[in-house]
Amino acid sequence: MPLKELAERRNILHRKSGAETILKHALDDVQIGRVAMVSSFGAESVVLLHMVSQIAPDTPILFLDTEMLFPETLTYQREVAELLGLTDVRVIRPSRAKLLESDVDSILHTIDPDACCSLRKTQPLEEALAEFDGWITGRKRAHGGARAQLPLYEKQDRKIKVNPLASWDTTQIASYLDKHDLPRHPLVARGFTSIGCTPCTTKVAAGEDPRAGRWRGMEKSECGIHIVDGKVIRRENAA
Repeated sequence: MPLKELAERRNILHRKSGAETILKHALDDVQIGRVAMVSSFGAESVVLLHMVSQIAPDTPILFLDTEMLFPETLTYQREVAELLGLTDVRVIRPSRAKLLESDVDSILHTIDPDACCSLRKTQPLEEALAEFDGWITGRKRAHGGARAQLPLYEKQDRKIKVNPLASWDTTQIASYLDKHDLPRHPLVARGFTSIGCTPCTTKVAAGEDPRAGRWRGMEKSECGIHIVDGKVIRRENAA
């Protein structure tokens, strides 16, 4: 079955399903194939990680360490993985040879942020995902911009992406965290509502879009991992 048709059929099938049901079916869906979860271990990541730990704790979890992350994120990643009993967390890093060739001084983000994201995130993830047929993300429509119309299932390149929390809002996230007594990322209490690399992440003021602190002052709003029609999303055409 063509992947676009498969995604459309799954969207119809699960239009009224809860996140746990969508997640469980995605992990067992023979038509999709082998699936991994990609997690930033960021501000809201622990919700989906907890769901995975309750359904299949041996699910491959791909964590992109760009080598420019906040120290708090690295500590949080280790603590959450241990707390939840996740047994196959794979820390993905950029190629050492490519870093020496293209960003030896770690200043590429100041010159060409798209190239930096490609080098430190997109390329390493593509390589890590090569053995999988689909992947699970924690994206939500509440993030706004290009994510406002986010489907539960979508086709990207030759893989199926699954977004079990697409319809969740901040109230549902907070409720789940409280219900299961899950640890918050330590930077959330300091005003970071979306957490990426240190040079390209700032605090978010009250009333701002949750992702306003990512690449602040730039037209850029996505790193390139999540693509629409083959293009990295820009702020001016994100709505």
